[in-house]
Amino acid sequence: MGITKQVTAVAVGLGLVTLAACGSEDGGSGSTGSKTVTLVSHDSWAVSKSVLAAFEKQSGYTVKVLKDGDAGQAVNKAILTKDNPQGDVFFGVDNTLLSRALDNGLFQSYEVKGADAILPAYRTDDDKHRVTPIDTGDICVNYDKAWFSEHKLTPPETFDDLIKPAYKDLLVTENASTSSPGLGFLLGSAAKYGDDGWQGYWKKLQANGVKVVDGWEQAYNEEFSGSAGGKKAKGDRPLVVSYASSPPAEVIFADPKPATAPTGVATGTCFRQVEYAGLLSNARNSEGGKALLDFLVGKTFQEDMPLNMFVYPVREGAQVPAEFTEYGPQAKDPETMAPAKIAEHRDQWVKSWTSLVLK
Repeated sequence: MGITKQVTAVAVGLGLVTLAACGSEDGGSGSTGSKTVTLVSHDSWAVSKSVLAAFEKQSGYTVKVLKDGDAGQAVNKAILTKDNPQGDVFFGVDNTLLSRALDNGLFQSYEVKGADAILPAYRTDDDKHRVTPIDTGDICVNYDKAWFSEHKLTPPETFDDLIKPAYKDLLVTENASTSSPGLGFLLGSAAKYGDDGWQGYWKKLQANGVKVVDGWEQAYNEEFSGSAGGKKAKGDRPLVVSYASSPPAEVIFADPKPATAPTGVATGTCFRQVEYAGLLSNARNSEGGKALLDFLVGKTFQEDMPLNMFVYPVREGAQVPAEFTEYGPQAKDPETMAPAKIAEHRDQWVKSWTSLVLK
């Protein structure tokens, strides 16, 4: 989330955790009894320094973090190294890729303390407890308010709007085979138009000039005209596949802060994403990993996430900062898809999408 997904948040987070690598002097992720526990994650992991320090003091464990690229890349690497894992806990596999991780035996069973506090809508794998839901967010098209105002054009609101001639050559999205938001956008279109209709939609989207790039950072911070990074890079696409939580990041990290968010969300293009964490199979420090997972679903961490990783908590009663909900409210009616259906169709859909869009 994904969340999880803002370069500004990543920049903040980089100074708050220690990057780890395999083969460190304390034995990588730590042998049994080690007081070091290693978290493997996608690049957007971030946490407040004080929150992490409190956990380390209370638990006696030192947390190291290994960031491994975009979510799709990180999951694939974790699967390839599962017999000799890089760490103890993996954070950041979402509902679009969950079945791939589970089918490949990436995680071992562990039911976290406080599991009952997780909202029922986000629970999954309750019979085996291989993964724990940590956060949720919405993948949506964002738009550059200033660009649309200057061009006297109403921003799009729905999937259908994006294929209208008025929005030709305006949208940039991510590669569905390499990027989590890119895959989420593909699944959103499949949920909207069905198994037999999504390819026809993408043909129209392609004819309307959609641009595809490898990952979120390139799309949002280089191609998108509405982001702070995109302005510096002279991006010329006023529509981008990003997150409903992107607008508050543009406000919170701006200096000076604008009165309103410079970007908006096309709420009729959203797909609900849920991110999970799990204890890696063959983790060297399983006890430390269990303590870390307990921490991730605790109220302190859950309430710390919104302004660090720009995602919503999944714990019942966890509070979200007012500025977060003001500028990045959750979509009221996002597209969703059952994990079983994602598992059944994802690989074939991505293959078909690649042939259709990247040919």
